[in-house]
Amino acid sequence: MTISIADRSLVDWAVFSQTRAELGANFVRILGYFREDGVKSLDAIETAMRANNAAGLVLPAHTLKGESRQFGAEPLAEIAETIETIARDCVERHETPEAALQHVVKLRPQFNATLAMLEQEANPLVVRRPGGFGRRASA
Repeated sequence: MTISIADRSLVDWAVFSQTRAELGANFVRILGYFREDGVKSLDAIETAMRANNAAGLVLPAHTLKGESRQFGAEPLAEIAETIETIARDCVERHETPEAALQHVVKLRPQFNATLAMLEQEANPLVVRRPGGFGRRASA
């Protein structure tokens, strides 16, 4: 997968680098937890949305928001936060969360694109220097 300039905006790379430095050898394992937890959160959000269950949206959206921010995935975190806010408002007003639907629809593709980028960047086998494997970088 090639990263375009537009795709690179899915992640705040300064936050990503800081998290990577802070977690050190644990980084890849924690990123794996983000993948697993993220899929569970997405499934829970989609299930709650299909059931028009505002309360069921709150916790998985909140969890996805926080975990996304840890890795610098701010656009993903913003969508999750919007879903969480709408859901909380709906719970308070005893309403169904139809207003969250357009955001829920965007969530999985955003998560998948962001995760692919994070995993590509975290892969120790990815060549990050010009020239590639077996080629001398031009000066």
